[in-house]
Amino acid sequence: MDDEPLARQLLGLLLAEHKDIQVVAECENGREAVSYLQSKPVDLLFLDVQMPQVGGFDVVEQVGLQHLPPTIFVTAYQEHAVRAFDVHAVDYLTKPVKPERLTIALERVREKIAARTALLTQEQFSAVLNGLRSPAEQSSPYLSRFLVKDGEKDILLSVEKIEWIEAAEYYCCLHTNGHRYMVRETITDLSNKLDPKLFVRIHRSSIVNLNQIREIYREGPLDGSIVLMNGKTLRMSKAGRQKLYEIGRVSS
Repeated sequence: MDDEPLARQLLGLLLAEHKDIQVVAECENGREAVSYLQSKPVDLLFLDVQMPQVGGFDVVEQVGLQHLPPTIFVTAYQEHAVRAFDVHAVDYLTKPVKPERLTIALERVREKIAARTALLTQEQFSAVLNGLRSPAEQSSPYLSRFLVKDGEKDILLSVEKIEWIEAAEYYCCLHTNGHRYMVRETITDLSNKLDPKLFVRIHRSSIVNLNQIREIYREGPLDGSIVLMNGKTLRMSKAGRQKLYEIGRVSS
């Protein structure tokens, strides 16, 4: 169930490669999804997290947990996927859907159906829903982890392990312990999603983990530099230096 025609078309084409999967219906919005699910049996549901008016969460609530089939959530937002990854009873896909990732998700669902553990208890599904809700709906509005690609697998990267973040046009590069991971976020958007008590944007092209700062240098009235625990030196703008002063980590 997805309100984006192209997204539904792509998913349908990918599913056609799996001979044991038959698409019985496509719904353009949450209302259509609720109506179909209440009228006909479904073995597997692909449910978009965000849809206008009646979203994925509304569909779950209106259909009822006990009547919901095994569900793979589909989302365009990484923070939704990160929280869904904590719960192993269902799977998730991020847009645009990749064939290899869909194959993995379907394999997980097949295993759960075969083991008769695909249906969730109300407590488990409540945990899923709580995990998938946007940061604004959580007790903390800030990201605690990133879902990043590491070769052929996805891993969860805790924000505390990130040493610094580098802007790369419409992407950002997360630096940690000699590794680099790319995320599709602008540095401005990312800076708004990170806890300002832990991360500070010291330059238009870099964000730093405050716990990773070893030394700070002033280099004239306009800029400066910092040295990280690993010895890496980063440029610091006047505005960045002022932010450090404001949080009380550095005396002016």
